[in-house]
Order: sequence, then structure tokens, then C-alpha cells
Amino acid sequence: MINVVEKRRSPPVNPVTGSEEFRKVNAPLLDVVNLRTHFFTKLGVVPAVDGISFGVEKGTTLGVVGESGCGKSVTALSIMRLVSNPPGKIIDGSIWFNGEDLIGKTEAGMREVRGNQISMIYQEPMTSFNPVYTIGDQISEAIIRHKKISNSKARKESVKLLTQVGIPAPEKRYDNYPHQLSGGMRQRAMIAMALSCSPELLIADEPTTALDVTIQAQILELLSRLKNERDMTIIIITHDLGVVAEFADNVIVMYAGKIVEEASTRDIFKSPQHPYTKGLLASIPRLDMETERLAAIEGNVPSGLNLPSGCPFHNRCGEKMEVCESVAPVLKTVAPGHNVRCLAIN
Repeated sequence: MINVVEKRRSPPVNPVTGSEEFRKVNAPLLDVVNLRTHFFTKLGVVPAVDGISFGVEKGTTLGVVGESGCGKSVTALSIMRLVSNPPGKIIDGSIWFNGEDLIGKTEAGMREVRGNQISMIYQEPMTSFNPVYTIGDQISEAIIRHKKISNSKARKESVKLLTQVGIPAPEKRYDNYPHQLSGGMRQRAMIAMALSCSPELLIADEPTTALDVTIQAQILELLSRLKNERDMTIIIITHDLGVVAEFADNVIVMYAGKIVEEASTRDIFKSPQHPYTKGLLASIPRLDMETERLAAIEGNVPSGLNLPSGCPFHNRCGEKMEVCESVAPVLKTVAPGHNVRCLAIN
């Protein structure tokens, strides 16, 4: 019998003492439980993230994949508690990090977490850096804020970070403004800033999207090396399954604000179960392709203001059944560690 895993428990607590220490020892580094982040607009409520649950073990890399509009970036911003309110709001769920629920933290408490224990690499560094401050000043700011050291020491640490991420002439680049660096250089500087306080968890939101394939490979190699050197945990958000295959240990596939499949990277590529996952994999070019045309998933991700009834993927699905139009599927376990949200899975 297939187990239903739609509802996850909170991280375990000692049944006798209820101690937080028991939770810290037994829970994964990050445990997201039934997270719901909605946007309240003049046209209606958009359920950008609608009841997702997942865990990330310390020292592993989780890939979060899906088309634009599936809720990937909103999930990352929710973990960082950076969703603009209004119009966005986390309306339900828990985000456990090192045994503490980030949802319950004050804004002052979250400022101690952001950039220190959890850091984020944003999609486009040109718009993420402040254009009127130098690269070095922006990296040093986080170091001074969290490590309480002098400006001169912060400069030395910043230059060291720029060296570690492969930026030539780091002393000179420290005093450059964002527009004076190439796209690849800006992305490396963004990584340096994210790593400035040695975070336990690094969230990389589309870190290679705006870069050419050569620079993409360099950035991924850099992240992999830094992860091993610093024993970091990484969440990498991308629409590129090729990046996930190279970099991630486990994968969650999102669609319309929900997780539709989650498994190890090996299982996702060897035995995908959800039609959406199969469609994403079929769209990857391969050297052994018999035709020049790539497979495509027809249609677009539905608007959060007008989600279809039943399974939100049914109007794009080649395996649709009549029941899919009226019944919403739940996440089911099809193999150890492999969960799928599909009515066609028995």
C-alpha cells in the first residue's frame, strides 16, 4: 500500500522532556513543514507556495527545480523571511533551522541569522548590488555587522574572499563599483559576499542563469569546491536539470506552488514518476538524440489567480485521466525516499 505523506510532523521532540536540545540533535539542518506563502492582490489571493514540506540534511545539496512561476524563489525568500508584506505573507507552516523555528523570530532576530547563519545568492547580481557603493564596501558591511571587527580587518577578509572566489587583482576589484565588473565577476563577488560570515546554509537562486555556459561551469565548480572546503549545506534553485544532475544530492520538483515529486538525484534521473518531471527531463538536449527538435511541455504554468480544479497540471499532461480534472492529488510514497503527487501513480 502506498503511504500518504501530505502532512509532515514537526521535527521530533523528546516525549518526556520536550527539550529543544533533542530537536536540534535529531532534526535535519533545515526542516520546512507545511509552508504556505500567499500574496494578497487587488485581483485576488495568489498561493505562491501552497503547503510544501521538505528537509535538508547538513552537508548535502538540495536542488529545487521547475519552470518560472512555480514558487521556487518565493520558497527561498520565505526561508530568509524576506517576502514583502504587503502583499506577501507566510500564512501557515514552520521553518526549523538548527532546531529553532524562524517563523517565530523577531525581525531583529532574523537579522542575526541572515548573512551569518543563512546566506543567499540572488538571481541577478547587477540588481542585487547597490550601484552607488563599491563591491568591497558591500562585502565588508556584513563582516563588520556580524563579526564586530574594524574596517581595516574587514577589508583584509573581503580581499581574501575575493581571492578565494577567483577574482584577479582582488585589491583593485575591492574598490570597483558593480557596473565595472563583468557578469561572471559580479556573480563571484556575490558569492564572496554570501560566504563572508561562513554560513551553515547557502541558498543559491538561479546562480548561473544570466551567464554563458563557460562561466556557468566555472561558477558551479567554484560552489562545489567551496561547499567541500567549508562543509556547507546548499539549496540550489534552478530550471536547469543539467545543473541539478551535476551538483545536487536530492531534488524537489515544484509546480504551481506545490511539490510534485521529490527523490534523490539518481532516482529522479533514473526513474522519474510524475509527468511534469518526465517532461522536464525530455527537454534536455542529448548527444544521442535522433531528431534535432527537443520535446516540449505544451502550455504554460497556470496563473495563481486562476488555478484549474483538480490537478493543476492536468491541462498540460499527456497522461491525464478524467478524474484529474476534479480531484487534487496528494503526495504519495512510491519508493523509499521517493514521493510523487499524481493520481496516475498506483
